[in-house]
Amino acid sequence: MTRKLAIIPFALLILIVILSLLFGHNPTEIKQFAEINSGDTAWMLTSAALVLIMTPGLAFFYGGMVKKKNVISTMLQSFICMAIVSIIWVVFGFSLAFGDSIGGVIGNPGTFFLMNGVLESKPWPLAPTVPLVVFAFFQLKFAIITPALVTGAFSERIRFTSYIFFICLFIVFIYCPLAHATWHPDGMLAKLGVLDFAGGTVVHMSAGLAALAGAIYLKKRTDTSENKPARITYVLLGTGLLWFGWFGFNGGSAMAANALAASALATTAVASGAAAFAWIIFDALRGKKPSAMGTSIGAVVGLVAITPAAGFVSLPHALVIGVVAAIISNMMVEWRTKTGIDDTLDVFPCHGVGGMVGMLLTGVFANKAINTANATGNGLFFGETKLFTTHVLVLLGVIVFVLVMSFILLKVTDLITPLRASEDEELEGLDRSQHGESL
Repeated sequence: MTRKLAIIPFALLILIVILSLLFGHNPTEIKQFAEINSGDTAWMLTSAALVLIMTPGLAFFYGGMVKKKNVISTMLQSFICMAIVSIIWVVFGFSLAFGDSIGGVIGNPGTFFLMNGVLESKPWPLAPTVPLVVFAFFQLKFAIITPALVTGAFSERIRFTSYIFFICLFIVFIYCPLAHATWHPDGMLAKLGVLDFAGGTVVHMSAGLAALAGAIYLKKRTDTSENKPARITYVLLGTGLLWFGWFGFNGGSAMAANALAASALATTAVASGAAAFAWIIFDALRGKKPSAMGTSIGAVVGLVAITPAAGFVSLPHALVIGVVAAIISNMMVEWRTKTGIDDTLDVFPCHGVGGMVGMLLTGVFANKAINTANATGNGLFFGETKLFTTHVLVLLGVIVFVLVMSFILLKVTDLITPLRASEDEELEGLDRSQHGESL
């Protein structure tokens, strides 16, 4: 980042500091609400930490897949989200996602501006036994990893400063509206009866579709040499961290240390294991060797697909979801390689399609006996059609919304600061050209 480019973000950072001093609220008393449960709070604090470790896990997962000259840049694109999104979330991001509803589409940015009232307010209605601040920062971790997921699609050819600007726009105009519409009690999609337990729509579909838009907009990489993964051991390490953290991602979305959390944790374990095995078996059917890369990708696809369904389906159906998602995503990866779309790390086939499969199969296998909070109805498998029909229609709506908004945000970013690294920068490698570092 040049000195000239650094002036604006530095000025904004100083402005935020000044606003914090002028308008930041210091509570005189933090009330101890009777409904707060120490066990639930402890589980949610743990879950928040588990979800956060997923972002460094993603950095290793993606970093190991790219060329050696782009490892640091790819990993830093995940790590920087932990810094930037945290600032946005504190200033007005949490308010946009969970503030007072404006038409069921977005929250009032002034509701929790600079986190005012978060320390002393009553718990969130859907997380009544934990402090509001715990809920707020558990949700922050979801907001952090979502734009980080997008990075795999345009790895090895995006300028770092432009990427930072894009993720700021993504959080404000795509992530927060989807989170509000889906997870706020007054949200438009929530009122329609959409079930998204831990982010199949909000996280994975939004990231996968934005990734598709990014790959199309930025076009193919200039460096067409063999894309040999830099470190498959990094991929395995990243998979392990993602797999470990995902139990907080899904289990924590129960918002309590209860039977629902246990059920979500169990379905997560079943789907991911089934998908990992299904991926390499499906590869073997096509004459490929069972690979560490395939096992890792399969496991992540299973985790993605079970995310919207984790707290709504049974263990046998979780197994089905894992296997079906792995096979479909595997075929989508194969299809993508035959197109002109240069989705570097197949974010759309794995996260986008995996999230879509999970959303649709939630509409097939959701069972009200597992989660009484499901007021929409049982899934198609049990002879009811309302939930499945709702999910199909919302799926189509979300696809249109995210793709259109992503192309707009990419174009706006490109007009302000060019997205693509130059041909020389790309050939040199983004580690050196963007960061002056190398392995």
